[in-house]
Amino acid sequence: MYQSDPETLAARLWTEARAGLSLLSRLPLPAPTRFPNPPAVWAWPVAGLVLGGLASLGAALGGWFGLPASLAAALFLGLGTLMTGALHEDGLADSCDGLWGGWTRERRLEIMKDSHIGSYGVMGLVLVTLARWSAVTALISTGAWGAMIAAAILSRAPMVALISFLPNARGSGLSQSVGRPDATAALLAMLVAFVLALGVAGGQALIMALWVAAMTLALAVLARRKIGGQTGDILGASQQLGELAALAAACTLQ
Repeated sequence: MYQSDPETLAARLWTEARAGLSLLSRLPLPAPTRFPNPPAVWAWPVAGLVLGGLASLGAALGGWFGLPASLAAALFLGLGTLMTGALHEDGLADSCDGLWGGWTRERRLEIMKDSHIGSYGVMGLVLVTLARWSAVTALISTGAWGAMIAAAILSRAPMVALISFLPNARGSGLSQSVGRPDATAALLAMLVAFVLALGVAGGQALIMALWVAAMTLALAVLARRKIGGQTGDILGASQQLGELAALAAACTLQ
C-alpha cells in the first residue's frame, strides 16, 4: 500500500487511523508522515466511532450536571461540529445551493465552489440540523447512547460509497486529491462500519444501516443526474444526511 520501507501491521493500521482522523476532524493528533493514496477508507468509520463517542460523552456529562435532553442534544451536535470544523455542514450547505440553485451542470458546480451561502444552503442546513437535534433529543431521553454513536459511525459509510463508486464530477478538489479507493476497500470499510455499529447499538444497527443505504442511493442518483458524479461537498452532505437517516431510524426503534 505504501511506497516506502515495510511497516509492521500495527504501525500501518495506526498510521491509517491517524490519517483518517486528520482528514475528517480537527482533533489535535500528531500528523502522519504520509497519507495513504487512495485513502484507507476503513478508518473513516473508526473516525466516526471516536467523534461520536466523544460527543456522546460530552452530552452525557452535560446531562449529569443537570442539562435537559434538549440542551444535551445541542451540546452533542456542537461538539461534533467543533471536532470536524463544520466540514460536513459546509458540504451540505454548498450541495443544497448547487444542486437546486443552478440549471446546468457547469453552473451547479460553479455555485458549489462559491464560498458564499445561498437560500437553499441556509434552509438545507437549518432543516437538517433541526431534524438531527430533534432525533438526538429523543434518543437522549430514552438513554439510547449506543444508537447515537452508531449513527456517527454509519454516517461515514456513505462517503466511502460515493467516493468509490461515483466518478469525480469536477476533476479537482479534495475528493479528487485524496484518490479513489477500489471496490474491495470500500466494501471492507462498510463492513467495518456495520460491525462497529452493531457492537455499540446491537441489532438496531441493521435497520439503521438500511436507512442509511437508502439515503445514500437516493443521493448518488441525484448527484449523478445533476452534476455527473461526486465532489467533496457531496461527500460532506452524505455524512450529514446519513447521520440523520440513522438517527431517525433509531428513533422509530425506541
